[in-house]
Amino acid sequence: MDNEKDVHSEHFLHKLIGSELAEGAFGRNMRTRFPPEPNGYLHIGSAYAIHTNHTIAKTFNGNFHLRFDDTNPLKENIEYVNAIIEDIKWLGYDPGSHIYYGSDYSDEIFNAAVKLMKIGKAYVCDLTPEEVSEYRGTLTEPGRNSPYRDRSVEENLELFMKMRNGGFPASSKVVRAKIDMASPNINLRDPVIYRIIHAEHYRTGSKWCIYPMYDFAHPIQDTIERITYSLCSIEFKDHRPLYEWVLNELDIPEPPRQREFGRLNLTGVVTSKRFLRQLVEGGYVDGWDDPRLPTVRGLRRRGFTPDSIRSFIEEIGGIRTQSTVHISMLEHALRQDLKAKTNSIMCVLRPLKAVITNYPEASTELLSIENNSENESLGRREVPFSRVIYIEREDFMEEPPKGFHRLAPNAEVRLKGAYFIRCEEVVKDPATGEITELRCTYDPETKSGIGFAGRKVKGTIHWVSAEHAVKADVYLYDRLLLHDEIPTEEGAWEQVINPDSLQVWKDCRVEPSVLHRRPEDKMQFFRHGYFCADPKYTASGRLVFNRIVPLKDTWNKK
Repeated sequence: MDNEKDVHSEHFLHKLIGSELAEGAFGRNMRTRFPPEPNGYLHIGSAYAIHTNHTIAKTFNGNFHLRFDDTNPLKENIEYVNAIIEDIKWLGYDPGSHIYYGSDYSDEIFNAAVKLMKIGKAYVCDLTPEEVSEYRGTLTEPGRNSPYRDRSVEENLELFMKMRNGGFPASSKVVRAKIDMASPNINLRDPVIYRIIHAEHYRTGSKWCIYPMYDFAHPIQDTIERITYSLCSIEFKDHRPLYEWVLNELDIPEPPRQREFGRLNLTGVVTSKRFLRQLVEGGYVDGWDDPRLPTVRGLRRRGFTPDSIRSFIEEIGGIRTQSTVHISMLEHALRQDLKAKTNSIMCVLRPLKAVITNYPEASTELLSIENNSENESLGRREVPFSRVIYIEREDFMEEPPKGFHRLAPNAEVRLKGAYFIRCEEVVKDPATGEITELRCTYDPETKSGIGFAGRKVKGTIHWVSAEHAVKADVYLYDRLLLHDEIPTEEGAWEQVINPDSLQVWKDCRVEPSVLHRRPEDKMQFFRHGYFCADPKYTASGRLVFNRIVPLKDTWNKK
């Protein structure tokens, strides 16, 4: 992990806030909030921010609010609102009745802008967006005052009312806070606090055609909800002076306090909403819930559990700066969560037929196999065994190298939970030379669990009964990106996307016990990893399984 010195077992915000509260910072109960804009889906970085706000609120016996920053009708809709609520509840951070909408405070925010105008701290500006940017200056040069900066209070109020009533076209005027065009912090150089947008809002309809900027709405919304701590990711640190300026000019008693924490990124994936949108809208991935994406929807569809995600975040602890965590940490948290909870079943990805010639042709027996070798409480299951089975094609080699301990001509191997078998004959397609079938014999005295002695084999392989096996497609996922550098040109994703990030294996064979699993159940495919049924593609008559994670960490070996 980058910036490891910034990671602590105890979240640094716990210490900071605990100290401030002990000094009597507030005469009201603790309240925090998570303020997503409903223009996309949550991702792993969002989960970190939610966890930070939620756990700090609960640590100090307070409330956690979910408040939608829905002040831009051009990008937002109810689909994202519903998805965000569902994802937060699934993660385990249910806000209960504390779900709020910034658009519900439109009157209060409008009145706050009027108050600033009346005290000479805001004005209506006619500069174009390009001119506003030009007048703002640079990091090394101060900005210049707008020629409209000294409008009278009366003129500003009159123009603002006309803006509200739809009297001007979009982008023709804005409202700006009057602060300091020479400030070294560009955010304080008369920032825009209101703009004109003629568009239907998903919640307020056509009531408004002017909308506040987030930096202005943010502290006012916090004040209305009596938030004590506005916990933001680190990129908002330079915006804190503006947050405090608004509260001070509005003369808010016991104002909420903004405090920042680090932004979480993961190796091998994209965590920027802008870049995620490019991947989705460009058709590079299978929607916002593609299992290769770090969206909550993608992680959920892939098969990650809420417990594993929360455990991962808790393991990271408090981050002070923008940090990148290796994705193997997230996968490790998942393995730790699943290893004692899941049943192990057998799935053959590339089936090779093996006929056990000395096994009775019409016979089928049920073999008792443990569900989890590390957790006896999960019990056992019965698996059908018959004369014709499938094994993994890679578990047989006609000319095996030294150290190959699986099946080969005239060699023996153990079938998981069943018998020893020996390969007696290899059958090939005469036209292609491809191996199509193995002819084997079994030793009935080697049945698993009967306590035989004097016979040993070095290898154990899995299998399924050909007569009873269930057909399925299996999706094997790998890292989406070849490296962590994002393309500088939009549409250049082909250069960085891993072409092997998804491998689809058709007509795999799974033991029939899989049909008794619920769609949300996780399971271990013996030797292949942890899997779950894909909720998007699994339908009646077709089974699709996603590999959540291999049994062992393979990232550092690439």
